[in-house]
Amino acid sequence: MSHTPAALTPGTVLVLVDLQQWIVSRPAAPLTGPAVVRSAARLKTAFETAGLPVVLVRYARVDGSDGGPDSPFNRFAPEVAARPGNEVVTKYGIDAFAGTDLADRLDRLGATGLVIAGIATEYGVGETVRTAVTLGYPTTVVEDAVTALSTSGHTAALDAFHRLGVTVTHTDALLTAAA
Repeated sequence: MSHTPAALTPGTVLVLVDLQQWIVSRPAAPLTGPAVVRSAARLKTAFETAGLPVVLVRYARVDGSDGGPDSPFNRFAPEVAARPGNEVVTKYGIDAFAGTDLADRLDRLGATGLVIAGIATEYGVGETVRTAVTLGYPTTVVEDAVTALSTSGHTAALDAFHRLGVTVTHTDALLTAAA
């Protein structure tokens, strides 16, 4: 397992998971949703400035009871809202790869490594990380840009990531490595 953060180099793609306003506003631990969004926004800005791809993943209910993917209910937090050039993937389950075209989009973008952030560490982020590793992507999780439903769930998920060979780092370390 590497402890060296991924650099912002060609082929690195930022994947932000479930940073919709309604999810961000829910209770979380050890960080609040707004704290995660602040770190994720810094990452997004750095990737965009470097000309690197950003993929925003949103969850929508399969039965449409939330108004559908483009409803006001499913809007991203304003600090990380999709901009021209960002990719948006809608998922109807926990894993951002399951039942979506995320893998195809990553192939089209020339992804050779992923940086993943979002909510919740033990659910949407965790399942997406596990699939990314299974697909062979060197994966970095940004610890101060993820949070969970509980501190124990967060810690257990990060420990599982380490066992998978995932790099776990902080926003400042990642951005410093890129400088």
